[in-house]
Amino acid sequence: MTTTTLSNLPAIDRATIEPTPALRVAELTHCYAGQAQPALDHVSFDVQPGEIFAILGPNGSGKSTLFKILTTIMQPTADANRSVAPDAAATIFGHDVFEQPQAVRQRLGVVFQQPSLDLKLTADENLLHQGHLYGLAGRDLKQRIDDALSRFGLDDRRREPVERFSGGMRRRLELGKAMLHRPGLLLMDEPSTGLDPAARRDLWQQLDQLREQLGVTIVLTTHLMDEAERCDRLAIFNQGKLVTVDTPTRLKSAIGGDVITVEPTDGPAAAAGLADRIAARFGPWDAGGEPSVIDGHVRMEKADGPEVVAAIASAWPGEIRRLSVGQPTLEDVFLHLTGESL
Repeated sequence: MTTTTLSNLPAIDRATIEPTPALRVAELTHCYAGQAQPALDHVSFDVQPGEIFAILGPNGSGKSTLFKILTTIMQPTADANRSVAPDAAATIFGHDVFEQPQAVRQRLGVVFQQPSLDLKLTADENLLHQGHLYGLAGRDLKQRIDDALSRFGLDDRRREPVERFSGGMRRRLELGKAMLHRPGLLLMDEPSTGLDPAARRDLWQQLDQLREQLGVTIVLTTHLMDEAERCDRLAIFNQGKLVTVDTPTRLKSAIGGDVITVEPTDGPAAAAGLADRIAARFGPWDAGGEPSVIDGHVRMEKADGPEVVAAIASAWPGEIRRLSVGQPTLEDVFLHLTGESL
């Protein structure tokens, strides 16, 4: 019998998929009952077919709310009457998330943050039940199960209870479940949660293959910098608002200079005064790059960072416990745009 692998499966013909973009969100707003601040506040962005796209933000930024809406688990409500905002829209391959949830589910694969596997069942049985939920049966379902287990490296463990699987194996089986009905868009909520570094590397190899060989569009929520770095583009969320959307490279290049961090010897209480003196001595500053106090440290952005660090150390030698300078990271981008730590 010939074993079907990821490399010889037919790629998705993007020309036959409904209109681009793969995902469109427009003016999406959601308010939870009893909360004054919206969980989502007029959010709009597009994801193009074939992209790996990250939704980056801290807890409470709106990521989970957006995930629930896009997966058709809940409807957005914009006011006390629990009505949808009149301009709000969300589509997946042209199908309306609010009005056509069944069509959306046929085109959407979902991997939740919390495992959805039945640990007492085998890998085979978990996939069998998933197939039945999508109306699959017979030889077609059997072939899809065989393909999924082979594709994600679980064929030799197919008849073992999932409770014996490692975290990485369970995540691969979750991917197999999500892709069983061959969706065009894979939506994942914090996919690296609970995985060790080796399992995370393996997960990303699988995601890269799904995109490159099958043309699957992947959208994931995350609060991890290294995970967002691997994506083609990312949307930064904070307090329910969409702050910006761009590539990781362009976001980091927008910061004007090196990032300098100063830890005062006398702790957080001394940070504000030290920040004021540094600002006065080494100005002028580009907008957003001036010294500010974040988590008890003085942070700033300045060209010629090493020279500025040497000058700061020379000016206040007894007041500084630690100095660091480096190229901007996505953490620095978040701080620059929001004034808060991720």
